[in-house]
Amino acid sequence: MVEGRRERKKQLTRQALVDAAVRLFTERGFERTTVADIAEAADVSTRTFFLHFATKEDVLLADVTERVSGGAAAVLRDAASPAEALAAAADVMITDAWRGDLRTGAAGLRARLVVDNPAVRARLLQVGFAAQEGIAAALVAAFPDQLDEVDAAALVGALMGAVASAAVAALRRGDPPDAVRDAMRRAAALALAPGR
Repeated sequence: MVEGRRERKKQLTRQALVDAAVRLFTERGFERTTVADIAEAADVSTRTFFLHFATKEDVLLADVTERVSGGAAAVLRDAASPAEALAAAADVMITDAWRGDLRTGAAGLRARLVVDNPAVRARLLQVGFAAQEGIAAALVAAFPDQLDEVDAAALVGALMGAVASAAVAALRRGDPPDAVRDAMRRAAALALAPGR
């Protein structure tokens, strides 16, 4: 029971840091906002910030690790084919993004910062590449007789590239969360369509 309370408190603190960062990045700009500013706005110490995030760029990627874990778990469930497994993974990750980043405003802010800020772009590419590797490894584990590492990497890269590009395009256009989610789903369907 105590562990559940501790985990809830940890999640609340993490969310307070994300909310404070999004607000400050929007008001002041990314470059003029410090980790100390974010911690103060969330009413925690700088040390507490670093217990949750390694860098201020990572605040914008708060849910990515959990999202990718959910996608990898979906790949490992009973799927009849690699395409079906990847469709399930895409659905899990898109639904999670819609419930989280798209609704908090972090996704739109991240899309703008990726264009304008090389540090955010670099960190997003690093995190995205690690995510692709994790999902590709799950795909090979689920379908060892059908895919090797190269095939899995290509399939996952095509899917995640399509979804990310569609999300950024929809966010730049100013689409609301539901429309961004729908754009991501259309992109996933196109990337996974046979014969394309």
